[in-house]
Amino acid sequence: MSKIHVTTTVNGDEREFLCTPGQTLLDVLRGELGMTGSKEGCGSGDCGACTVVLDGEMVCSCLVLAGEAQGRSVSTIEGVAEGSQLHPIQQKFLEHAALQCGFCTPGFIVAAKSLLDRNPDPTETEVRYWLAGNLCRCTGYDKIIKAVMDAAAELRQERTAA
Repeated sequence: MSKIHVTTTVNGDEREFLCTPGQTLLDVLRGELGMTGSKEGCGSGDCGACTVVLDGEMVCSCLVLAGEAQGRSVSTIEGVAEGSQLHPIQQKFLEHAALQCGFCTPGFIVAAKSLLDRNPDPTETEVRYWLAGNLCRCTGYDKIIKAVMDAAAELRQERTAA
């Protein structure tokens, strides 16, 4: 089977890879590009563990063919922190103990950041709705929601101070 050459931007860096026509973006991120933060929980787009942002829209990378990333921008969990400085959403997940086994955490953080980038002042209902595509078997969700709400408040405060 012939391979497809893809040039894309991942977390702000131009990247190139070869993939087969049926290979998923998740497989390429984890295999060819060594970005193992996104997880495959279900392979059918039901759990959100593989959530990435593709041209500004949240997608389950297990449902996107890698070739579809040609010329597009992909943001993954690896691009959330700035160097060793955690993004406020990551810090709040730690402070609120909003993770246990950690398998779903990358998808939740990418989704939460996507929400807060669009809406810096979400209601709890909006947070719950936005994160509804991400499943967690460990935390019970309340700590996750509190972490996102707290991160939103901190980000608003930072924007006001700037």
